[in-house]
Order: sequence, then C-alpha cells, then structure tokens
Amino acid sequence: MLSNLLQRHQPFQPIVLYNPLQDKLLPMDFTAANTALTPEILDDVQLFSDYVSKELAHHHCRFGIGGYAEHRTIYARSAHFDTGEEPRRLHLGIDIWGEAGTPVFAPLNGEIHSFRFNDQHGDYGATIILKHQLEEFTFHTLYGHLSLADLKDLQDGQKIVAGQQIAHFGTIEENGHWPPHLHFQLIIDMEGLQGDYPGVCQYSKREKYLSNCPDPDLILQMITPSSYPHV
Repeated sequence: MLSNLLQRHQPFQPIVLYNPLQDKLLPMDFTAANTALTPEILDDVQLFSDYVSKELAHHHCRFGIGGYAEHRTIYARSAHFDTGEEPRRLHLGIDIWGEAGTPVFAPLNGEIHSFRFNDQHGDYGATIILKHQLEEFTFHTLYGHLSLADLKDLQDGQKIVAGQQIAHFGTIEENGHWPPHLHFQLIIDMEGLQGDYPGVCQYSKREKYLSNCPDPDLILQMITPSSYPHV
C-alpha cells in the first residue's frame, strides 16, 4: 500500500544535496563480505570513521550509500544489538555516509512526531521522527545520527514543509559513536514508540519489520538504476 502510494507521488524533495547528473555515489557494503572491515577497525570508531572517509575520497564521492535489508555483521561492535538469544543484524533503513555537518532536509510536508537523544554506544544518537499523510495514509520517516543541536527548541506536532532543513549529520560524539552518516527509514506503524524505533531487527523477524519499514529509496530515489552511477 505505502509503496504504491509513494511511487505515485514521486519525486520528493531531496534529503541531502545530491545532484545525480554530477555527483557519484559510492555503494558501501557492511556485511561479512567486506573483508576490509577488520575487527580492529570496527572496535575503534576513529579508525572506522577514517575508513569511510578514505573510501569516499579514493572514489571521489561525496556520499556513500546502502544498507536496506542488509545483514550486517558490523553490529557485533555494540552490545546494543545483542537482544536475547538472537542478536539484531538486519538493517531496516538506508545509510548515507558523508561529512559531519551535512544538511538534512524534509522530503515532504509533515510534522514532528517525536525526537530523542538515544545516547547509547551504537544507537542513533540524536534522532528526529516526522509524521506524514498522503491520500489519507499516515506514515513516518526517521532520521538518525544527527547533530544534538538539531533537537533544540523542537516541539511534537511542529509543522514541517517539504524542502525545509531539519538537521545535520552528527559528529561521532553525538551520533551514537558511528562515522558521520544519516540513517533514513520509513515506518508505517510506530507501535507507540516515541523518539525511537528499531533500525535493526532480528533476522527471524525480517518479514514483520520489512513490511512495516518499506524501502526508503521510494522517497530517496538515489539507488534506482537511472540515478545511481556505480563507481
């Protein structure tokens, strides 16, 4: 339902300042297949951040991108994802990797649903969730790993217009201790949560969570064949 609705309303306002006619995107793999990401790198957030920066510079890319429905072994770096007997490893959003301070914009009209500083190692850090309505259908967009200053003076229910700048990529210290990036996620049912929603799930629950969190590229339109010049 939401997927078809979003396809009918494309295109949306860009979430980051990316020009598909000029800019290249670097597809980034954070599964076990990426053997360059050693435990030494993953255990040191500065080394991890340097790895991402060097990859972007090497390929002359402003942004790296990827991750939806990706099974990521990198989450073993944080106890935050070790839930019960089965750890959480399946990524539910798309990550856009870039420099701290990169502006983030609202893709369509909406309002502030909730916000929070999820300050645990490996968590979102500063987080904003917007609520949207299209053709009587309500859904949400989540923006994680933001600058803490972006949460100042926000109010639940505050109106947001398409194209409005709402945030920036946060630094390591305020984004959950990750290399600077934006986690962007679609959520249909917030399940009563405020300022937070799982961005990673247990693999055994993938059908439930992927159904509630459709492909964010339906809004981003950054990974479609026509706009994604692989490098």
